[in-house]
Amino acid sequence: MYGGSCRAGRQAGGSTNCGVGCMRLPRRSKKVKPHPFLIANRMVRNSYVSCQSALAFYGLIPEYVPVITSVTTARPARWETPFGVLEFRHIKTDLLRGYRLSEVSAGQQAFVATPEKALLDLVYLHPGGDSPEYLRELRLQNVERLNLDELQRQADLVSLKLRRAVKIGSELVRAEVQEYETL
Repeated sequence: MYGGSCRAGRQAGGSTNCGVGCMRLPRRSKKVKPHPFLIANRMVRNSYVSCQSALAFYGLIPEYVPVITSVTTARPARWETPFGVLEFRHIKTDLLRGYRLSEVSAGQQAFVATPEKALLDLVYLHPGGDSPEYLRELRLQNVERLNLDELQRQADLVSLKLRRAVKIGSELVRAEVQEYETL
């Protein structure tokens, strides 16, 4: 809901989560349209934007991403809002890391996965995400923005699936870099 306020929001002057899929923003917010990533952060506590949404934000995939995907330790959910479709995927509590507060538009900040964590979250949550075919289908671009050492470090903390994916992904990245260097 846009405008208006609940009791707590009226007292604090901030946004208020009024229930499932409903959030009221303070009236002063009408001057600036909130970024969808900010809305996603506010809809579910302990969440951050990740997967394809974050990869597109960093320019690592060429596609437009119509759904804002966040990860959370809360229950999975999906809402259609005036700000877009917001999807929340469940991850284990010990995986809720690897994100930072990023400026998503002028004067607005939201919690967004690092490029490495966004890729790992996507692989972790997608059945078969560690297959060479799936990783090729992502059509990663601007791969020099990925820190392969950090990618490996984070994968080592989680699972064999992610370690396999990082090994395959690193080979794909190196092949792409060599391909462009020879031109």
